[in-house]
Amino acid sequence: MSFALYLVGLVLLVGGVAWGLVTAGLAPVYVGITCLIVLGIGIMMAVSRTRTKDPSS
Repeated sequence: MSFALYLVGLVLLVGGVAWGLVTAGLAPVYVGITCLIVLGIGIMMAVSRTRTKDPSS
């Protein structure tokens, strides 16, 4: 899968998490912290899954 597709899914996930936390009445500071954590984990996963594999010798 492409990196851009992972990012689109990640943006949708972060938006859904933020919307859910705001709807639940959580403080904006905690919503921001949670979104940054999810975003960081998502980018690390996307990079690890979409990087080119080293050719075996």
